[in-house]
Amino acid sequence: MTAIPDVPKAELHVHLEGTARPELIHRLAQRNGVPIPDGLFADAETFHWTDFLHFLGTYDLAASVIRTAQDYRDVVYEYLVQCAAEGTTYVELISSPDHARNVGLSEQEHRDGIFQGIDDARAATGIEGRVLVSIVRNFGVEAAERVAAEAAAMPHPYVVGFNMAGDEAGFPAGDFTRAFAIAHDAGLGCTCHAGEHAGPESVRAALALPGVVRLSHGVRAVEDPALVAELAERGTVLEVCPTSNVALGVYPSYAAHPFPALLEAGVALTLASDDPPYFGATIGEEYQVAREHFGLDDAALRQITATAYDAAFADSATRDRLAKGLHTRPSGL
Repeated sequence: MTAIPDVPKAELHVHLEGTARPELIHRLAQRNGVPIPDGLFADAETFHWTDFLHFLGTYDLAASVIRTAQDYRDVVYEYLVQCAAEGTTYVELISSPDHARNVGLSEQEHRDGIFQGIDDARAATGIEGRVLVSIVRNFGVEAAERVAAEAAAMPHPYVVGFNMAGDEAGFPAGDFTRAFAIAHDAGLGCTCHAGEHAGPESVRAALALPGVVRLSHGVRAVEDPALVAELAERGTVLEVCPTSNVALGVYPSYAAHPFPALLEAGVALTLASDDPPYFGATIGEEYQVAREHFGLDDAALRQITATAYDAAFADSATRDRLAKGLHTRPSGL
């Protein structure tokens, strides 16, 4: 592959627990005195999963080792510092209160760890981090509405958005309308996983949710030209994760990926890594994929970053400051 492009980068779609590398999971398990869950690893350096639903189960196993506020601080800090080293200036971390709840952490403890990681990474590198509260489809509607209500009741400058992940094909988006209404009414920016493991109908259902202005993935909209035109007209931003899509079999190869077609059609696109140690590509390497496989030069990659800055759910002063630095050399490279 070519080298990681020397342009500023931004990431709007990465799952917080899914950033923790096997080495860090081993370290946290030892610190917490808990055994590594059976079936978590294929070997010491590789998570074990075979398909999307198996991946979701493996993700839950890894998350079960992240037990304390200090653990969450370390996960966030180590990921953001790694991103900064690749020239990334802004990251929105998808945070799952249900995963913290499952190991006995209160949401305040969960947040305290995350926020400390963001602060420490900024102090060390200058990178900005923000949080998207996520519900998980397969945890059910009641849990989703509880998480949304909790987020609405606990405003914080770092908590800027709301997302829904999980088993897209098995749990229709429309069932979660009330959860999104609660989040949207509380002023959180809304995005939703759709158009990954289900087709255009999933994208349309996500777009009908209150407040949704971005889509996590959304790439299978390409199967419906009218929907692609609608996305372009609406200015809906897709958080595209090419390596994840190939690793999970959504597309057989980068050559088959619709990123270039969607970009040509005028859809607003960003790049993201999704769950980097599971799928084998960092955010810097996703920019590298876009250059090598999709033909994007530095100017086009800067435009991808500009789109991410504009679509970020951070406050306008932060977005403006990031945009002013777009044409400077990133400090991490």
